[in-house]
Amino acid sequence: MNIITVNVGQGALSIVRHNKEAIIIDSRIPPSGDDTVAYVKRMLAISLRDHNVKGLILTGFDNDHTDVVGTAIVLQKYRPDWVMHPQCYKDTEEARLVSWLITEQENARQNSADPLRRIPVRLDVLGNRKLPGLSRNFEFELFSPHIDDMSSSNNCSIVLKLTGIGPGGFSYLITGDTERDRWESIEKYFGGALKSHVLAAPHHGSRNGVHPASLLHIDPHTVLISAGVESQYGHPDPAAVKAYEYVAKYVYSTNMRGGVSLFTRPGATEIMTELVRG
Repeated sequence: MNIITVNVGQGALSIVRHNKEAIIIDSRIPPSGDDTVAYVKRMLAISLRDHNVKGLILTGFDNDHTDVVGTAIVLQKYRPDWVMHPQCYKDTEEARLVSWLITEQENARQNSADPLRRIPVRLDVLGNRKLPGLSRNFEFELFSPHIDDMSSSNNCSIVLKLTGIGPGGFSYLITGDTERDRWESIEKYFGGALKSHVLAAPHHGSRNGVHPASLLHIDPHTVLISAGVESQYGHPDPAAVKAYEYVAKYVYSTNMRGGVSLFTRPGATEIMTELVRG
């Protein structure tokens, strides 16, 4: 199993691969005037070569996570079996375009040999937090969102543990933009179930994504932060990085060394991460 945290500047897009299957998480493609666009497309092409893309997980509908151009590329070129997103509504043009695009692709593929399955998720309407039948090589355990805490688009984010099955597999907790007040509830109800080898830092390493009790339960070996170089929002926040360094052996960010992608995989004795320049 390996994770590729793609350098998309101030946004998120990662690829998780295991036994020739791939799950794409988020779909940020930078603005067309940014040189990063060609780099991201090349990373997708290289990373997904000879892999079956099982699904696309959109952790939220803010455009730094769910971009209509990136979503179109994934759905039309790589044709995942399913697309998962929070069961919530965000009244923005980007969110409406992405929702329309998913519906259009559902309709276009409904009578084909590989129909697209749309999976809106919310804890309070699911019978089981463990989502079966999505892959032969991954397990999916959902922790958020829940109607009681959907006070903002950030707190509507998907929090989900993705675990590779069998040799070489490990657990990866994806978190979207989930903020501290939602983490309070997640930690209260799920506690030790959050434990994961690798954590995708919430909200690009923002201070308001740090919840100390949750971090102690997650107990990650490695924390991965997706943040832009010289971020206008100050991501990652130094206090957040310090908190991650307290609980994790390694903390990496895509804004290191002028901008890098992160390649995380099992090493001989522990999980290791390489910094990859474009």
